[in-house]
Amino acid sequence: MSPTTDEGPQGKIEMEEEDDPADDGEKCISYFDRELKELKALKVNGGMTPDKPFTFKGGAVFTGQWKNNMKHGYGVQKWPDGAFYEGEWQENCAMGNGRFSHADGDVYIGRWNRNNASGHGSYYHKGSTTYRGEWKNDLQEGLGVETWIEGAQYEGIFSDGQKHGYGCYRWVDGSTYQGRWIDNIIDGAGNYKAKDGRSFVGQWKEAVIHGIGQYTWPGGREYCGNYLSDQKDGFGIFKWPDGRMYEGWWHNGKQSGHGRYTTKDNVTRNALWENGQALEGHR
Repeated sequence: MSPTTDEGPQGKIEMEEEDDPADDGEKCISYFDRELKELKALKVNGGMTPDKPFTFKGGAVFTGQWKNNMKHGYGVQKWPDGAFYEGEWQENCAMGNGRFSHADGDVYIGRWNRNNASGHGSYYHKGSTTYRGEWKNDLQEGLGVETWIEGAQYEGIFSDGQKHGYGCYRWVDGSTYQGRWIDNIIDGAGNYKAKDGRSFVGQWKEAVIHGIGQYTWPGGREYCGNYLSDQKDGFGIFKWPDGRMYEGWWHNGKQSGHGRYTTKDNVTRNALWENGQALEGHR
């Protein structure tokens, strides 16, 4: 399971404030916050001209509309490292529809609310993944689809930037999982179908089979019972396509404890089992 990308559309940049020790605790801020002090001063001092390029002290350049000496309407802001935002602004904040392009080639296109991706949008992570869906406060939130460059795909619910809730994951080879997720990990009730015909319906914990479930194999074999960390463990029933059946206890994936075995001729016997074998004298 590949984790979802957790870098927000506006991204973060490292700011070395060597000349102001008081700011040492704030070395990582968003692009949009870099010019806040200047924007506050401009709001008071005025003199802004619509559609005339304005260069900030840090090197960023804004070209677009102003209202009451605030960025308001359509505009484009470019930063020295090559990143830029183009779209709608409202009172100095990215607000409405807009596109943010990172210096490394990543791109977000969609809705914004006060400098954060919020609403429907698409994030293109260069050479890796694409996410299309809902956002809130710069993180994936709600229904979305994440697709990896090699072809794998997740479609489902996100919360705080993580796969969380019900979702469907499709591997490149055609295998699928449909079920519950917690913090980017398969966890809870779910249905797995492998490309070779194997399938499991039941409980999962931290991406492994754990709890009650039913596993079937191509050809007709079937196990229904308890699992512990991907191994048959506890009570379970295993059936063969020729009519044979084992009903009893398991440990570490093998018959262990009391169990009843039925042959293909419908002859049954009770026995004590250990490591997958019926013990002599206890049949």
